[in-house]
Amino acid sequence: MRDPRHDKLADVLVRYSAHVKKGDVVAIMGDPVAMPLIKAVYERVLQEGAHPYWSVRSQELLDSFYAHANDDQLGFESPIVMHEAETVDCFIRFITDLNTRSLTRVDPGKSMLVSRARKPSLLKSLNRASEGDLSWVLTQCPTLAAAQDAEMSLDEYEDFVFRAGMLHLEDPVAAWKQVRERQELLREWLQGKKEIHFRRPGPDGSSDTSQGATDLKVSVDGGTWINCFGDNNFPDGEVFCGPQGVEGVVNYNFPAVYNGREVDGVRLVFRGGRVVEASATKNEAFLHSMLDQDEGARGLGEIAIGTNYQIQDFTRNTLFDEKIGGTFHAAVGAGYPDSGSTNESGLHWDMVCDMRKTANGGGGEISADGEVFHRDGRFLTEGWPG
Repeated sequence: MRDPRHDKLADVLVRYSAHVKKGDVVAIMGDPVAMPLIKAVYERVLQEGAHPYWSVRSQELLDSFYAHANDDQLGFESPIVMHEAETVDCFIRFITDLNTRSLTRVDPGKSMLVSRARKPSLLKSLNRASEGDLSWVLTQCPTLAAAQDAEMSLDEYEDFVFRAGMLHLEDPVAAWKQVRERQELLREWLQGKKEIHFRRPGPDGSSDTSQGATDLKVSVDGGTWINCFGDNNFPDGEVFCGPQGVEGVVNYNFPAVYNGREVDGVRLVFRGGRVVEASATKNEAFLHSMLDQDEGARGLGEIAIGTNYQIQDFTRNTLFDEKIGGTFHAAVGAGYPDSGSTNESGLHWDMVCDMRKTANGGGGEISADGEVFHRDGRFLTEGWPG
């Protein structure tokens, strides 16, 4: 029996997130394991009078690629990928990990070569999206591997994924339009601010950044705040800006996950807008290799605040974790041109910091130009998210 939530998701992705129009060429990307969702989206795209095609992704073939490709092959990107980036009107992509740890033992040098190779097509897509010439949306297909990472059963994880997207509601599109309105109030208030300051005590309650505290000042003067309400990521829930400068220290209290590699205890020191010191308690060599892959990888491409209070659990999946209500995240590497970022890189790595207060302590404050507007994971203004 077909899960009715699949049709609800397809409707939201096609009609609301991607704004598919008659005549659009729509690439639906995903592993065959996502076929029930791919089929639902394919049929919904046809109903809009557009032209869908399945752009196949395969976890097994990716594993083979990293196992057998030489350096020349690792550093090569098919012209078909660039052709898609230049010509497709819309990308709808499903995350379909069958084994989220399959790349954990891959030589970091190989990951660096692949990341460098994809930089031109990534920049092409980002620029086309900034110009309004391309729409795209990324979403999760519930899999056993993702459920295991989240420490849930598959049924529990499916409920988590679909509830995060408010697909349990009678009219999810209406619910997401309300999210857009509430976040827009926040975005409008932030626009024009010059500096955002993130402060969070360390585990011992001190403000010493060498002992786990975060004290990070991000210049957003001249940047553009973006309201993320389900148009590019689904589920969604964040506001972000392109940093114009950054100084200070951030100690991440959630693991940073990239290409299935989990890096714990990440500490980054920024001076002059760049990472000048980086350390981790686990997989530090991988962190360094990613930051050293190109000139822009040590720059900050994005600063954002999570606003989705339907999501409360850390699941080792950035699509959800960076949206957790009560967190902020900062991405090293490439930024989005429409946010005012000019940082270019083959890397875009979102790292999440929890600002919520728990029984064990924690908490923190976010201020804009000296005015605190977010404390212990909650916005202080009525009518804003949460």
